[in-house]
Amino acid sequence: MAEHSISTGSRAAWLGVGHWVLLAVLCLLLPSTQALPPPAHSLAKGLNCSRALLAAANEALVQVKKQGILGFECTLEEVDLEDVTNSQINTIKSCTSEDPGPGNCPVLESSTLDRSKCLQGIYEDLKTYKAELGNLKDLRVLTSIDDMMQALQPHSPAMPQPSPSTTLGSFQARMRLCGVLHAFCLRAITINRTLGYLSALTAET
Repeated sequence: MAEHSISTGSRAAWLGVGHWVLLAVLCLLLPSTQALPPPAHSLAKGLNCSRALLAAANEALVQVKKQGILGFECTLEEVDLEDVTNSQINTIKSCTSEDPGPGNCPVLESSTLDRSKCLQGIYEDLKTYKAELGNLKDLRVLTSIDDMMQALQPHSPAMPQPSPSTTLGSFQARMRLCGVLHAFCLRAITINRTLGYLSALTAET
């Protein structure tokens, strides 16, 4: 019973980092990709891969909950939503305005957007999440990450698959993995929306 309880510190962490991550995703969700012009050829593959990435991330979370792989339900209320990319170049830092203005809502600004830096941020996110999610042993997730990375940097050397352990480790490790998976699902949404926006900008030029 104690294992399933959330400490005051954990709740505070979720309300801090978790709230910011959720806010960033919700802000980027405002423009629908379906309303954007058709993507330019140069970004079409990346956008298609991002849709596959999002589908794989969501399905992985469904299966974790359905099959009880981690030993608990793995809902947002149970875990800390940890941004494992916070200490590096990432999608949020590279693709949104440094000065979000009133409301502290991260926005995509075409006048200041550095496309190369933005794509590099997405690539670094994928690399980090691939390492973090290796223990899930979800081939669809790992393959979709690989395909997305290849679409962003076609000439980059292939990264080796993580070597998952035979077990999922301690309860705390499984709790952390659950939080990382939730954060990955949110980041996959952000990546999909960002690439849709970049595709629209390219189509307009």
